[in-house]
Amino acid sequence: MNRTARRAAILAGVLALTPAAVPGANAQEKPRGGEPLVIAHRGASAYRPEHTLAAYRLAIGMGADYIEPDLVSTKDGELVARHENEISGTTDVAQHPEFAGRRTTKVVDGAPITGWFTEDFTLAELKTLRARERLPQLRPANTAFDGQFEIPTLQEVIDLAKREGVGIYPETKHPTYFDSVGLSLEEPLVATLKANGLDKPSSKVFIQSFEVSNLKQLDGMIRVPLVQLTSASGRPYDFTAKGDPRTYADMTSAAGLKEVARYADGLGPDKNQIVPRDAQNRLSAPTSLVRDAHRTGLVVHPYTFRPENSFLPEDFREGDPASPEYLRARGDQPAELALFYRLGVDGLFADNADTAVAVRDRLFRRGR
Repeated sequence: MNRTARRAAILAGVLALTPAAVPGANAQEKPRGGEPLVIAHRGASAYRPEHTLAAYRLAIGMGADYIEPDLVSTKDGELVARHENEISGTTDVAQHPEFAGRRTTKVVDGAPITGWFTEDFTLAELKTLRARERLPQLRPANTAFDGQFEIPTLQEVIDLAKREGVGIYPETKHPTYFDSVGLSLEEPLVATLKANGLDKPSSKVFIQSFEVSNLKQLDGMIRVPLVQLTSASGRPYDFTAKGDPRTYADMTSAAGLKEVARYADGLGPDKNQIVPRDAQNRLSAPTSLVRDAHRTGLVVHPYTFRPENSFLPEDFREGDPASPEYLRARGDQPAELALFYRLGVDGLFADNADTAVAVRDRLFRRGR
């Protein structure tokens, strides 16, 4: 299947998931194919420890269209959902004396990191650990759930998604690193998707990565849509490893987007690449990135929308800056979400799917 036909099939799949947008949404650039998707970033991570079945289940109940598992490998080649392969901040591994000797320092994507790493544990060993809130200073209420939830496998996430009728949006984490230690992510990911009948262009699946080489590899292995993640700074690590000087800024230029469209179907930019912030953390004028990406046929799913003042631009922060609660208090995130919906994004990653769904419904279903 050529990429044009593949995109048509993908669009049909998106249309099957979301009703057509009604006129009057005030979008500067219309989403491609209907209402924007709400992607639950690591689950309902504003309410539960991230990458747990409880977080995914809650996000589904809030109306998310897709749930996002970041994928890393165990020692025995099983794919599990963790934000990073270093797990001291997201599990209780430090409280397990039987694993004390596995604390080590590794170089991941060029940076030395000390802690415990999933690739040094079998799946059975990881299942003895329990998840913890990654941001306890900003989300202290989530610590009430520390110690309650296991680390889920990709298959467990798929089982939940299939039962609930939502899509999955897996990210391959550090693929160059995992290749270097003999635990390639692509083959087990593709095998698992195929075993579950999730290997068609219309399947409720997007695969994303910050690297390029593995997306190009996946492009020849499976027909589901692929999404190139980009950042407001830096470059893909596989570019760094190969001495390729191109940056994410180069990749999101008009010429760079044409190259991305040769192997990917979507762009997952840092939201600051769409609406930059100045030195005072205030919003600047929107860039042409959404329009430019659409012109190359790419859908656009920016990240990450979070409700706390700590993550919001000054324009949308609320409350008394002198208060010790200010940074973890919730600001006017609905206004931020509405801004990006009106700029024509095709979906977005949110830590709180309930708000993202509510704002989307107000704008598109009520025509405001």
